[in-house]
Amino acid sequence: MERYIKAPIDKETARELRAGDYVYLTGTIYTARDAAHKRMHEALEKGEALPLEMKDNVIYYMGPSPAREGRPIGSAGPTTASRMDKYAPALLDLGLTGMIGKGKRSEAVKEAIVRNGAVYFAAVGGAGALLAGSIKASEVIAYDDLGTEAIRRLEVENFPVIVVIDSMGQNLYETAIGEYCKL
Repeated sequence: MERYIKAPIDKETARELRAGDYVYLTGTIYTARDAAHKRMHEALEKGEALPLEMKDNVIYYMGPSPAREGRPIGSAGPTTASRMDKYAPALLDLGLTGMIGKGKRSEAVKEAIVRNGAVYFAAVGGAGALLAGSIKASEVIAYDDLGTEAIRRLEVENFPVIVVIDSMGQNLYETAIGEYCKL
């Protein structure tokens, strides 16, 4: 099924999505990779505020290349999501509704997705230049010293993703293997 939805994503909308759905996001999402997640984790351990509100937001695991003249961002392909697995459950428990990356997630992340009515999306790896075309604005909002791993606010229009793990725990990577084996 194809869905066009607005970001941030409320829990009701997230719960309507199913593994395998093609989704086009329009609105505001944020980027954060390994170093930014580590820093947010350290802030939480110290009882400090995070640089962005987690409730209903979407984090894209991506570090862009430099923008070409006239463009808001360079190539913007996903990074491997499992590198954020040790941090994701805590952010989901704070209200994070969506994550975008590539690759499998741990059982702990899957449990946190279900517990919080969230969703994990995949963006197509290797298509960073194409994905950048859906990014209309980019602004560093935290951890500027991390360079490409700084947290950015992105304004996106029809940003293409696929639901991999839905709020009920259905995992496209697992069901697709089963379907393939039937062939």
